[in-house]
Amino acid sequence: MHEITERLARAALPHVPFDGWSDVTFRAACSDAGVAESLARVHCPRGAVDLALAAHQLGDDEMRVRLAAADLAGMRFRERVVHAIMLRLDAAGDREVVRRASALFALPQHAAEGARAIWQTSDAIWTALGDTSDDLNWYSKRAILSGIYGATVLYWLGDETPDASATRDFVERRIAGVMAFEETKARLRQNPLTKPLMTLQARMAACVKAPQTGPAA
Repeated sequence: MHEITERLARAALPHVPFDGWSDVTFRAACSDAGVAESLARVHCPRGAVDLALAAHQLGDDEMRVRLAAADLAGMRFRERVVHAIMLRLDAAGDREVVRRASALFALPQHAAEGARAIWQTSDAIWTALGDTSDDLNWYSKRAILSGIYGATVLYWLGDETPDASATRDFVERRIAGVMAFEETKARLRQNPLTKPLMTLQARMAACVKAPQTGPAA
């Protein structure tokens, strides 16, 4: 993320609860950040939409920092996933900012961008937790977690329990459901009647490769 974009995104955050991710917020961010609007439009051609996406990325970056500093040694893997999701929600900051972003990306013209942002969050979580899959599992893990995270955000926005304890319970139930499904798949792989089909599925999955990423700029 360019330094100017980051400055603008951070400057926009205090205005979002009052004016949403709007042109009013964009102009206020330009003023507060000391960036000419003409220059800001170079880095954020879609104005507040690009600032909302930049703010989301800042949350992902903060989650990575917090997760790297967390002591995960005593946690089971599912607990690490839950912990990562809760860290990401905490890194999101003001719920009204997130609520306004959810409303923005619920609009048809921005829905694809919103889905991509959630996918990137899921990818950030899996990567931070050391995922090494490079086949179809790379995609399925992120697709499943995207569904869980998207539903969790909506639940969290209405959660009034101390320390978002109800949200944590919600996430744990979703993860438990996924784990139960994976355990069923494992049993099917051992069942003589379904093992050939599951073996074929595994071979087909191995033919799908995760996207290759180059070195960071």
